[in-house]
Amino acid sequence: MESKSNKKKNQSHCAKCTVELRERICIKPDGKPSANCPTVSRKDTLEKSKKAYKTKENYEFARNASIQEGECYIDRDKKPYVMHPAKPRILEIAEFAKKMGYRRLGIAFCAGLAKEAEAVAEFYEQKGFEIVSIICKAGCVPKEEIGIMDDEKIFRASHESMCNPIFQAMMANEEEVDFNILLGLCVGHDSLFLKYAQAPTTVLAVKDRVTGHNPLAALYLLHGYYAWLK
Repeated sequence: MESKSNKKKNQSHCAKCTVELRERICIKPDGKPSANCPTVSRKDTLEKSKKAYKTKENYEFARNASIQEGECYIDRDKKPYVMHPAKPRILEIAEFAKKMGYRRLGIAFCAGLAKEAEAVAEFYEQKGFEIVSIICKAGCVPKEEIGIMDDEKIFRASHESMCNPIFQAMMANEEEVDFNILLGLCVGHDSLFLKYAQAPTTVLAVKDRVTGHNPLAALYLLHGYYAWLK
């Protein structure tokens, strides 16, 4: 068995690839690899993943996801082609769900995005889907149930319902949804939902309390207004 030190020495780190993006071997067959490139160094795992795509549960899902990706760009018949994206994610999800033949969608949302959840549910209902929606505070379970002390609450000296992603997932399972949509669940809570959800799940928006739920805003400004994060 390979030691942990050797694994660390040989671990993949595509984010630090030194080859220009369009010249990488993962982008084009005659491209160049960087150090520990998984396209070159993990052939066995690559073959296993390719076999996994051929299974009944994955083949159509992966195929339709790739078709949906292409359809998000217009004027692809023009030469030379310049990428022209034309569909927001909320529409992408609807189109992909239609391709998959999904009928019932589950929306697991944060209480802080209750208004947005109402608008999202209405949007998908207008697209012909049946909607099941579950708020994060469902169950009214006090935070004390998971060992939260009063000074660890947002609003101290009062009842505070815990976020309940396991309950959200179990409710979606019982309602037999075909496809789940996460809307603004907290870091960690989203992980628990994904752990317990039986249907495939996608993310419409993630929680970011400071940037209006646009976490990349902080990244784009990391060398400017958000330098304090470093």
